[in-house]
Amino acid sequence: MTQSTPAADAAPETIDSTATAATIYDFTVTAQDGSSVSLSDYRGKVLLVVNTATGCGFTPQYEGLEALYKKYKDRGFAILDFPCNQFAGQAPGTNEEIHEFCVGRFAMTFPQFSKINVNGKDADPLYVWLKSQQGGVAGSRIKWNFTKFLIDRDGHAVARFASQTTPEELDSKVAALL
Repeated sequence: MTQSTPAADAAPETIDSTATAATIYDFTVTAQDGSSVSLSDYRGKVLLVVNTATGCGFTPQYEGLEALYKKYKDRGFAILDFPCNQFAGQAPGTNEEIHEFCVGRFAMTFPQFSKINVNGKDADPLYVWLKSQQGGVAGSRIKWNFTKFLIDRDGHAVARFASQTTPEELDSKVAALL
């Protein structure tokens, strides 16, 4: 399992390791194919960051996520998909198996990254930062798969949405930031 790191600080994950991160652009993550991706590549875009799973009751949200992505991608919108197996083992496959499932079943075209942890001592630094920026009903913890973070064009986390919030419900919020 790979973890993102603050671009300027590759220290082990703790809240302090993200203290220097001012925006999402300060992180480097691992793509599903194993390559490193600087999130500064998304500078100036509105982003929706989602922790996902392929065997979850919310998995059909991939269809709505893809529709939202297609609707707004040409206006500077991207969805960043981070599979996570921490919730009832609902993302058990390899990065390649998860990606093949999402592309084959939902014709997913938005970026997907390597499987990560979003909670606990091994939580990915990106998610430590996201949770510090936008708390939720579970405090700093992610409650379940398909928790969503909306990032503005300046790289700031401006909203957090629970798993039950559908992509269709986010349409006007994404449009307002574009």
